[in-house]
Amino acid sequence: MRRETYQDAVRTLNTLQTNANYLEQVKRQRGDPQTQLEAMELYLARSGLQVEDLDQLNIIHITGTKGKGSTCAFTERILRNYGLKTGFFSSPHLVQVRERIRINGQPISPELFTKHFWRLYNRLEETKGDSSCVSMPGYFRFLTLMAFHVFLQEKVDLAVMEVGIGGAYDCTNIIRKPVVCGVSSLGIDHTGLLGETMEKIAWQKGGIFKCGVPAFTVLQPDGPLAVLRDRAQQISCPLYLCPPLEALEEGGPPLTLGLEGEHQQSNATLALQLARCWLQRKDHQAGIGELKVSRPSLLGQLPLAPVFQPTSHMRHGLRDTEWLGRTQLLRRGPLTWYLDGAHTTGSMQACVRWFRQALHRRERPGSSGSEVRVLLFNSTGDRDSAALLKLLQPCQFDYAVFCPNLTEMSSMDNADQQNFTVTLDQVLLRCLTHQQHWSRLREEQASPDLWSTPTPEPGGPASLLVVPHPPHSTSSLVFSCISHALQWISQGRDPVFQLPSPPRGLLAHPVASSGAIILQEAAAIHVLVTGSLHLVGGVLKLLEPSLSQ
Repeated sequence: MRRETYQDAVRTLNTLQTNANYLEQVKRQRGDPQTQLEAMELYLARSGLQVEDLDQLNIIHITGTKGKGSTCAFTERILRNYGLKTGFFSSPHLVQVRERIRINGQPISPELFTKHFWRLYNRLEETKGDSSCVSMPGYFRFLTLMAFHVFLQEKVDLAVMEVGIGGAYDCTNIIRKPVVCGVSSLGIDHTGLLGETMEKIAWQKGGIFKCGVPAFTVLQPDGPLAVLRDRAQQISCPLYLCPPLEALEEGGPPLTLGLEGEHQQSNATLALQLARCWLQRKDHQAGIGELKVSRPSLLGQLPLAPVFQPTSHMRHGLRDTEWLGRTQLLRRGPLTWYLDGAHTTGSMQACVRWFRQALHRRERPGSSGSEVRVLLFNSTGDRDSAALLKLLQPCQFDYAVFCPNLTEMSSMDNADQQNFTVTLDQVLLRCLTHQQHWSRLREEQASPDLWSTPTPEPGGPASLLVVPHPPHSTSSLVFSCISHALQWISQGRDPVFQLPSPPRGLLAHPVASSGAIILQEAAAIHVLVTGSLHLVGGVLKLLEPSLSQ
């Protein structure tokens, strides 16, 4: 029987190494990571392409720790406004794997995904005897190869390529001649692979620089910025520091960003420079924005990128950018869902700022009724969940809910959500660990020796102070899947997320049963979903069914 449906394609893709296994493999082989890139070039050749073929894609190559996906989204949207046909490769996906490969901002269709998947898969199957490398590339490598094929066959004018992990040895780095490169804000993440200091991580990120290819970065701490500067100088890569967004706004109307949060300003200014540089190098001189008087930069001994007046295409591009699961709000009756896939300490700090500012803007003087704040959290991999949860303490949640990144208890009917790298027991144990971290943090807050007793905020339920008695687990719950967690949080009050009946035992825990009454009666429920992009994706799948179509 021929395997030709979209779900068959995704199930077969899932049998390849997934990202978690790939990380472990790279860790073991990082003594000679150059072999990883050589293997990727072999896979590319077996698929019928040479590295030189990728030059036709007019690539914008973007790395960073925080905001690289948002920077890619801003950049792609700006250039699409110029009438250009854009390709956009990103990771991870939130709901469906085809989101990773986009044409003109839209995920490729299930039909197109299926066609290109089997064409590439069969080609690699046919050639697996031709080389000494593993017969099939891993999950992320396969999708990277597939993106190259899709973009070439669809004849895009440019491709925005987001680095997977790191830069120097990431499989996207077989690109030899990008048009321009960008490095968003740096932070600590994937330390087992990239190194435990920001300087080591900066060295990895600077690995995407190419001789003679302009590169841009945003303001970084002195140490990492010096590493980026040295990496660029060693290979004669012209590296520029982006001026703040305010410098580009001077003398014109303020820029409106489609993505919320102060931290998006840094991503937007990088995207403007990347888009302008691409247009300039591709001879779109008429629409690149009028230069303002520039001044030399002394910060980190890097030259300052041009200060220019953004064009209307650029302004509208920034305003119209959408990037699901990042500082995203969904308002549903009494419920407001705040979705942000922050999973590093830096991005979590930005998420907390955004959440608290959004809450402050929504405060209504004299409003009656209680407001309840709920945290829905998960964290995976080698990330320090205790550090992330500590950063979330100032939000003063009334309930903390933990669940694995499983949409349903059984995801067999939905290949996009399958994960073969972990067992249910493993992910549930991880959630219990998160709950223990949360309880310890609450105990510390409850101790008068360490913390002053917090006061209830205006509009908050007086019976749900931050200090619980006893402090250990009175306000936290663990559910076995996202669906059960959302059923408990929403209590049937979300007009879109409606299931026939809650599973038996959903309210068996005393906190669950008493909390259900409070949630049913609350005038407003504010739910922050964070810690993992995969968690955010599972939540979006249930709250926005159209994304699965």
